[in-house]
Formats: sequence, structure tokens, C-alpha cells
Amino acid sequence: MVHEMRRSDVSGVAEVERLCFSDPWSLETVKDGLESSLDTWLVVEEEGAVLGYCVFRVIAGEGELLRIAVLPAYRGRGLSKKLMDRLVESSIKKGVKSLSLEVRESNKKARNLYRYYGFEEETIRKNYYRNPCENAIIMWNRRI
Repeated sequence: MVHEMRRSDVSGVAEVERLCFSDPWSLETVKDGLESSLDTWLVVEEEGAVLGYCVFRVIAGEGELLRIAVLPAYRGRGLSKKLMDRLVESSIKKGVKSLSLEVRESNKKARNLYRYYGFEEETIRKNYYRNPCENAIIMWNRRI
């Protein structure tokens, strides 16, 4: 089930962060997400356990996917698609006309997922990521 993040999800989301990213956001950053008027945090869970999440920001009719992650043991089950489906649905409800994101150049699976949702690669940010250093591919879906 996908739902907006609740206080009870914060530690689970922080754990997904820790396990999925080389430079994870802190528990405090995740907790602060509950108070943000710009950001929407979506959680996918089963039997009360957080298996993944995404967060996107909306400003002036444009959305940006900031993070999306699914625990390694649960990948390949369509959970990222469930999150993306809800993200698109929520974006439309918020009046978003276009969505952007950045993704590691080496993350082929994520890039394929984003292409499935109509995102197109538009530019590269050289050496954007750290730990390890890597280019970011900037992708847009301008037809939400």
C-alpha cells in the first residue's frame, strides 16, 4: 500500500535511506519532511513495514523528484512503479505541468523506470554526485 508518510514511518524511511544511498539523508531530515509545505513524501509498505519511499517537491507548477528508493530485498516487485504511479497522480492533483529529476549516470534501471514514465534525458551535470564521484543525468517529463 502507498500512502503519505506518517510520523510512524519516519524511522523506516530513514532506514531505507541508510541502506540505499551512499550519502543518506539524516533521520532529522526525514523527520523535517513531515513539516514541509513544499514536499510530499510517499511510502510503500507491507504489513506495517516500510519497503520504500519517494519524495517530491512542487514549486510554481513544476515538480521535482528528489528521492526514490526501495529496499534491495524487495526490488523487482513493482514497488517503484507503485510509488511513481502515486507520484504522478499526486502531481496532477497539485497542478504540476512538468516533472524533473536527476539520476546517477550509471543507474540504468532507474533511468529505464523514468523513461517508462515519459521522462527524457536533457542534460548532464558533471561530477554532481559524491561518494563516489559521478555525473548526474537531468531528466524531464514536460507532459504530465
